[in-house]
Amino acid sequence: MTTPIPQPPGVPLLGNISDVDPSNTWVSLQKLWEKYGEIFKITVLGQQIVFVGSVALCEELCDEKRFRKYVGGPIVEIRNAVHASLFTAFADEPIWAVHHRILAPLLTPTTVADHFLQIRDCAAELTTKWRDLPGDAFVSAVGELNRLDLETTTLCFYGRKLNNLTGAEHPMIKAMDGATGEAMKRPTRPKLVNWLLHRSKFQRDCKTMRQYAAECVEYRKAHPTDRKDMLHAMLNGKDPETGKSLNEQQVIDEIVTMPIGSSTAPCVISSAIYYLLQNPSCIAKARDEIDSIIGEDDFTHAHLDHLPYCAGIVRETLRLSAAAPGFNIEPLPETKGPVVIGGGKYQVPAKQTMIIVLHGVNRDPAVFEEPEAFKPERMVGDAFEKLPAGAKKWFGNGKRVCFGRHYAWMWNMITLAMLLKNVDFEMVDPGYRLKQDGWFNLRPVGFDVKVRARGM
Repeated sequence: MTTPIPQPPGVPLLGNISDVDPSNTWVSLQKLWEKYGEIFKITVLGQQIVFVGSVALCEELCDEKRFRKYVGGPIVEIRNAVHASLFTAFADEPIWAVHHRILAPLLTPTTVADHFLQIRDCAAELTTKWRDLPGDAFVSAVGELNRLDLETTTLCFYGRKLNNLTGAEHPMIKAMDGATGEAMKRPTRPKLVNWLLHRSKFQRDCKTMRQYAAECVEYRKAHPTDRKDMLHAMLNGKDPETGKSLNEQQVIDEIVTMPIGSSTAPCVISSAIYYLLQNPSCIAKARDEIDSIIGEDDFTHAHLDHLPYCAGIVRETLRLSAAAPGFNIEPLPETKGPVVIGGGKYQVPAKQTMIIVLHGVNRDPAVFEEPEAFKPERMVGDAFEKLPAGAKKWFGNGKRVCFGRHYAWMWNMITLAMLLKNVDFEMVDPGYRLKQDGWFNLRPVGFDVKVRARGM
């Protein structure tokens, strides 16, 4: 006998539509996890969705012999902007494997190391800007880091310097937020409402993102280079198995996809600043490590492997912030009959959509002692290695794991080290407590900080 999966009471026809705020879906799911625990379900406009929030169930659903990534809902909606890209391709679309074989060699740990200096130097530009601000100035942590992320991603992958750290914010940032936000909301509304009231702005945001991509291509054509970067592979690479290459539309699709994916990184580092300010002893430990390993020398890629406590800060921030808040799973299409999970405790239909809620997984009290506490040391050395695989799914899973995870990890490590090495932070509002919202990511809301040159 299986245990019924808990569900909030709903209303006829609409189901649980009032239990999930379309303008802040992930925070609504966090609240439901806090009430119902490791598994729960809702029904919205006739569609049942199951949510999972424990390490053990997450690890089970990541078994690719039984389950796979589900491409539906908001991911289908963002195909309006990127079509069948590495992020959005359906499991049965052969184009995914073609693009992956062409582009994956550009994002191995070895190849992303080639971008170290570009990422470091862009971060240095930001710290210089901050140190030159007047004493009473403050900045939006995530807003400034969004700029840095787009600057470095565009430079590293496409060879174009946007000079976006000062002046007006690049329109790509606002368009990404608008398009991904609308993609999250569209599945919760009747199609007619989407078409009548929301289509125009969604189309404008998608067009702005694709214009950014087109400008990257035009810049490369106007400024030929021997760089063998991501854009070179998109424009010239051939799949070693089929001989196929990306057409013009597909190049634009993938150029847009990369910044959407990398947009979680600013959420991680802005959240890390918050957690560190709440735990100043962690700042002191990190700075002791940075000063000991890097000191007055130039910061190089070789230093990264010798900053374990900083790595622990990044991992612990990924755990608590759930900056990439979840991912979708479904049973393999050949699955027959109901699917039993949780050691026989729960049962779901063979075609059931399930969503991993990482806010819950990452706070599983069966795995993490004091799950709400910020403890970087639990993410260092043997303590980290002993954690179950289901507790380390910040970048997704398996075949469809985050394509740029090695780049994102390096960006986070470099940026954190550069900020702690060079800048002091202070909350504008000392009483601020973390609030989050977001679409394909989770970011701090209303988190402003005063920044100044580090006092030694």
